[in-house]
Amino acid sequence: MNFDEDFVPLTPVNFFQISADCKALPVGTFPQLTKQNYKKYLLPNTSALCAEESFAEVAIGWNGEGIELFARMDVPFRQVFYPEVDRGDSLEVFIDTRDVKTASFNTRFCHHFFFLAEGVDGHFAGEMTRFRTEDVHPLCDAKDLKVKSLCQSASYVLNIFIPSQCLYGYDPEQFNRLGFSYRVNQAQGFPQHFSVVTDDYQIDQQPSLWASLRLIKA
Repeated sequence: MNFDEDFVPLTPVNFFQISADCKALPVGTFPQLTKQNYKKYLLPNTSALCAEESFAEVAIGWNGEGIELFARMDVPFRQVFYPEVDRGDSLEVFIDTRDVKTASFNTRFCHHFFFLAEGVDGHFAGEMTRFRTEDVHPLCDAKDLKVKSLCQSASYVLNIFIPSQCLYGYDPEQFNRLGFSYRVNQAQGFPQHFSVVTDDYQIDQQPSLWASLRLIKA
């Protein structure tokens, strides 16, 4: 038996089921999350559990109209690619509107979105969910996704809004949890993950390993 080929090295995150709170946002003009208030909505940093260096902060909030994210990357913005978005600077977001932990593949409630600080042939955002069964939903219209960016010399920021029509099965009144993960990619450097490390698993294909976010109303 070849141990190098047959065994995947485990990081500490493999031994935990990550969960966090996702606080409610008031309904209003996008963006609601700003550099003045995003700390209250900040997700925990799991870089130590993922054996990674941290360079990004990600905050998330919700309301009946959809989900908003604020991401601050403390590295210079360099380059983007499309459709191979993970080759450059980008944020990938993974959401399961029903937080199903028993499925080993994407169900119709699963979503894989990408967001770029700079467009490539007009592409700033989109859904790229891949399904392995007939349990699918139509991919959302990229024009419905909102993304604003601010690039500075040593950092950049993304403001993102995913409206409810882009989230199949999104019903906060009936289902108060989301399955969630993210991957922040760098054009020069290694990515940062929230709950699933790419080297260990196919993050876009294993929603049972995504974190659970509790939708908090107050």
